[in-house]
Amino acid sequence: MTLWIAGEWLETEEKISVSNKYTGELLGQVSVASREHVHQAVMAGQRAMAEHPLTVQERYQILSSVSEQLAAQVDELGMGIAQEAGKPFAEARTEVLRAVQTFRVAAEEAKRIQGEMVPLSSPHAQGRLAFTLRVPIGVVCAISPFNFPLNLVAHKVAPAIAAGNAFVLKPATYTPLTALALMRIFEAAGLPKGYGNLVIGSGGTVGEYLLQEEGFSFYTFTGSPAVGRHLRESVGLRQSTLELGSNSAIVVHGDADLDLAADRCAKTAFNNAGQVCISVQRIYVQEQVYEDFMTRFKAAVNALKVGNPTDPDTQVGPMISEAEAQRAEAWVKEAEAAGAQLVTGGERRGAVLTPTILTDAAPSCRVCSEEAFAPVVVVNPYTTLTEAIAKVNDSKYGLQSGVFTASIDVMLKCAKEIRVGGVHINETSGFRADEMPYGGVKDSGIGREGPKYAIEEMTESKLVVIHNQV
Repeated sequence: MTLWIAGEWLETEEKISVSNKYTGELLGQVSVASREHVHQAVMAGQRAMAEHPLTVQERYQILSSVSEQLAAQVDELGMGIAQEAGKPFAEARTEVLRAVQTFRVAAEEAKRIQGEMVPLSSPHAQGRLAFTLRVPIGVVCAISPFNFPLNLVAHKVAPAIAAGNAFVLKPATYTPLTALALMRIFEAAGLPKGYGNLVIGSGGTVGEYLLQEEGFSFYTFTGSPAVGRHLRESVGLRQSTLELGSNSAIVVHGDADLDLAADRCAKTAFNNAGQVCISVQRIYVQEQVYEDFMTRFKAAVNALKVGNPTDPDTQVGPMISEAEAQRAEAWVKEAEAAGAQLVTGGERRGAVLTPTILTDAAPSCRVCSEEAFAPVVVVNPYTTLTEAIAKVNDSKYGLQSGVFTASIDVMLKCAKEIRVGGVHINETSGFRADEMPYGGVKDSGIGREGPKYAIEEMTESKLVVIHNQV
């Protein structure tokens, strides 16, 4: 397995081993990039953009071809994700299908990039016509996480190409094999040399090399708030989109469809073993329906099948590593020691932590206040809607939330007053359509993903003023 720089596949002596997250079996080894490799990748991107600016039609054709090739390899790529990420095969297959859509939407949006007319009404501007163009911003640095090794990469590199930019991708070291497969698809799709570059290595080394490279014009990163903050401090005035996680909250109001709420919360609290930025982590249920909801929710959670992610029937697989499962287990025990009640789950076998429900957890517990990124959810009651909204907003994060209710008044009040990037009514925080604007507020990050919105951030507005001298 190799790096991809300037259209060439390169091997290095230093390697990283990639394992099956459920069995521990070795899946392969990948080469680790040096500082010079990172520099070469940036230079290749700049050179490609200068020597061969991509036409709109070329961008469309390349991205469409990638989408078609992904569609032809859904099962193969899905199984690869199941093995290297530990994601249940059904979810992994869905991720591939979503990536197909992400590239398809990006291809279409490449044809819709437009500026605007600027009305000039000032007396001294008479005889002039003004308009803006959106032009490529430059080489994009894309740093992606392990939990969606294909589709979150797609959300970074597809808009970059659609906007006419080159990119340098650093995937998570837990899951680089899927990124390698995607780069081979890009190569087969005819992406000109230098427009796509792949470097692999840890955040502490290769990640730092990327931040120190002055040739990047834009950074797109998904990961922890601490690293996101470090990135912002390191890149100075250069632009970035940062998706930094959450501890997403759900409100189940007294007039809600409890069967729907319990089913959706169970499914989206434990997707990918809870390792999803918009995973349901906190649920607030109005007290008069609290017991009824808990009966339904516990039954739905206990019905989830836990096991080998390559089994098509598995719904909850392992976490990304045993160390992460141990960390989550410690957080659960910490909450119990502080007075929380364990309703179900909490059992760990290696990297597998069974789906866990806690109640009566104090807001200061890490399972409430931090991003658990694990199959752990906390359910607490509330009395008034104002109280529920205050509990949801009592967080340093603000990515997405969900509200279950039959009341228009409740819907509108929550939509206006819950401080997050996206509010979903009669749906959980875990919903995402790949074409929609996606991002958060507070420590959940800055900027928006979704091809149309990412393209806008990855282009610059250039003003053109024409003076008619006649």
